[in-house]
Amino acid sequence: MKNTVNVLAKQRLGADTEAFGLVLGEHFLKTYKHVSRAEVSLTEHCWGRIQVKGRPHAHSFSEDGAARPFAKIVCMRKASTVESGIKDLFIMKTTASGFENFLRDEFTTLPETNDRILATKLEAVWTYRRKPGSYSRMNKKILDAMLAVFAKNFSPSVQVTLFQMGEAALKTAPEISKVHIAMPNKHCLLINLKPFGLENRNELFVPTDEPHGQIEGTVAR
Repeated sequence: MKNTVNVLAKQRLGADTEAFGLVLGEHFLKTYKHVSRAEVSLTEHCWGRIQVKGRPHAHSFSEDGAARPFAKIVCMRKASTVESGIKDLFIMKTTASGFENFLRDEFTTLPETNDRILATKLEAVWTYRRKPGSYSRMNKKILDAMLAVFAKNFSPSVQVTLFQMGEAALKTAPEISKVHIAMPNKHCLLINLKPFGLENRNELFVPTDEPHGQIEGTVAR
């Protein structure tokens, strides 16, 4: 079934999920005469282009509706702390990302590349050192600044991009003292269609869950 879905996706997948579901169901009924019912369930990730200076970026996206802003407040008699942030924000670059010249040893099998998908589920929390005019407006400015860096800059590694996003947050918001960012790898691997005589020209990928790298860092003043 997996191979069937991959090949038919290469040949027939279009803008409408429903139409592709019909292709799959009809294929299984046509191919297997003993089957009387084929039920197909498909789930979409709804991606929207990241806005940079009011314009949609060419190859960087965020998943609509999945992210959750959050806040953590600690009140004490002599002082209070306020942390704000975002979690479960699925973001992706379909190009302008690579991973080369990394340390290797006898167990290294990962090939180097200067063109890959960078996908991650962003979690970021920033600590306020003084109260802004509006927390909600400042939180939006911080997130917009980080996403602009993610979208525009070539990413030689997730670690470099994470650091640059933290720098952008601190530059945008003098009111914060530090930002902690987690960017776990959400690998999207190129599907090998050569056994079926088809060439996959960076068109069809399969997302994987485990194992993945858990990249985290704190950028502070």
